Amino acid sequence: MKPYADRLPTAVRQLLTDIVVVLWVYLWVRAALWVNDMVEKLGVPGAKLESAGGGIADNLTDAGNKVGDVPLVGDQLVKPFTGAAEAARSLAEAGRQQQDVVDTMAIVVALVAVAVPLALVLFGWLPLRLRWMRRAAVASAVRDQPAGRDLLALRALASQPLNRLAKLGPDIAQSWRNGDASAVDALAELELKRLGLRSRRG
Repeated sequence: MKPYADRLPTAVRQLLTDIVVVLWVYLWVRAALWVNDMVEKLGVPGAKLESAGGGIADNLTDAGNKVGDVPLVGDQLVKPFTGAAEAARSLAEAGRQQQDVVDTMAIVVALVAVAVPLALVLFGWLPLRLRWMRRAAVASAVRDQPAGRDLLALRALASQPLNRLAKLGPDIAQSWRNGDASAVDALAELELKRLGLRSRRG
């Protein structure tokens, strides 16, 4: 695989684009982590509720145990404490569930925040970058071979804009069909230039 072009302007443009893409991904990952942290803060009230509910339940249970030791009426006195402790435990459980919901929401929101930018990179920029690398590698391998230059010339005839082909002469296609070496070289050079590659012949 050939990562960068031979020609400086194309290579600089590719390098700058790669840097921008890396920064783009990094900034969106940081943004997703920031969003995750912000959403996680919504779970603080739930944590406090869980802690307070658990503490109250423990205190009421302790108080109920002490009241239960009172002779004759201890069993009757402990019931309100037991009921209040259960209610406090319900509050603590509600706080725990609220934290679970916030944790899940924080992950989902962070993934959504980073999914679209990463999708643009993975399905937009990356395929184009890999396609250029494959084409440039093949072109670099065949550019010094006569048959390879003929293939590059054919590629140029098939894909280059007409105005660029016309600059090579009105009969460039006919010259290529006749096997004119200068026409083949001119077309091959045009295709190599489009890919940002240099000809090594001569």
